[in-house]
Amino acid sequence: MTRSTNPIIRWSRHLFTGVLAVRRAFPPAVMNQITDAVRACESRHPGEIRFVIEASLEPHELWTGLSPRERALDVFSRLKVWDTEHNNGVLIYVLYADHAVEIVADRGVGNGKVDPGEWQLACQRMRDHFRSGQFATGAIAGVETVAEVLSRHASGRADVGNELPDAPLILR
Repeated sequence: MTRSTNPIIRWSRHLFTGVLAVRRAFPPAVMNQITDAVRACESRHPGEIRFVIEASLEPHELWTGLSPRERALDVFSRLKVWDTEHNNGVLIYVLYADHAVEIVADRGVGNGKVDPGEWQLACQRMRDHFRSGQFATGAIAGVETVAEVLSRHASGRADVGNELPDAPLILR
């Protein structure tokens, strides 16, 4: 999946990409596979992973030039991914219309504790699979790569349990 910087193409993608397109790419079987991957990966470290797919942005968000990264930060905040016991929540955010993948990590595993290149590697692995239509494989590769990072950069504290939902969420 590649992202165009042409505003007309971006507007068109967002206006004509809806939840049905996302549900075709991520049908219930794929959503269940992502849930299982998150659950299995979280058993290996104290971190929390939240997987969110958004079909498209609203026209006012496009008008203001909202970037996928800015939207991911907003979703991170709105879903309270930051609100974990050890500040170890990680959001994997897919903006389907832009063909964009972003990862936002809380301060327990972000802010210089993890090289940004490690998060970018997870995003790139996902985009590579998504580009060829392999959404289940890409999503699971992303979850597993994030889990590898969390395993290496654990806070050293005991796991306090499942603080965020394991099931992926589809927005708009």
